[in-house]
Amino acid sequence: MRQRYCGEGERDDGAATPLRVAVIIGSTREGRLGDAIGRWFAELAGKRDELEVSVVDLADFDFPARYPDRATEPMADFTAEVGRAEAFVVVTPEYNRSFPASLKQAVDYAYDEWQTKPVAFVSYGHGSGGLYAVEALRTVFTELHTVTLRNGVSINLFDCGVDALDIDAVTEERRDRDASVLLDQLGWWGLGLREARAARPYIC
Repeated sequence: MRQRYCGEGERDDGAATPLRVAVIIGSTREGRLGDAIGRWFAELAGKRDELEVSVVDLADFDFPARYPDRATEPMADFTAEVGRAEAFVVVTPEYNRSFPASLKQAVDYAYDEWQTKPVAFVSYGHGSGGLYAVEALRTVFTELHTVTLRNGVSINLFDCGVDALDIDAVTEERRDRDASVLLDQLGWWGLGLREARAARPYIC
C-alpha cells in the first residue's frame, strides 16, 4: 500500500500512474476511534488499482508544543507527505462542533503543498456524524487553495456498538456506498487537477 511512483502522469509502460492518496488520521487523543476508521478506509481505498494509498497518522509525529522559528524534523516529514500526495482524505472526529487542535496544528505546517489538490472527508461523532467538523474544515482548506469534495463519509457513533465499525447491515451498506462515491469523485478531481498542474502553473 505504501509503494511510491516517481513523477506524474504515465509510467514508462504507458499506463496511467496511480493517484497518490494520503489518508490523514486527524485525532491524537488517547482511546480515539480515528485510527480504526482511518485504516478501514485506507484498506478499502487500497483495493483500487488506480489509487496508491498511504496512511498519515498524526499520532506518529512528535510535533512541538510551540511553533518554532525553524521547522523540526517531524514538521518537515509531515509537510513532505503532504507534498508527495496528489489527493487527501481527512479522517476527523467532531469536538465541540469543530475538529481537533492536533489536526489544525498539522494542517498549518504546510501551505504550497496543499494547493490545487482535492480533499475529501471521513468524519465521525455523536448525533451529527462529525459534519460540523467537516464544515469548519472546508473553510480552512478553501484558504489553502484546495478543492473540497461535497460527498463524504459520516459515521454517527450513536449507531455503533463498542467500536466505530460495529454497525448493522443497512448502515454498513450505506457507509460503504458513501465511501465508494467519495473515492470515485476523489479520483476524478485528483486526475483532473494533476493534468491541470502539468498544463499550466497555478496562480494564487
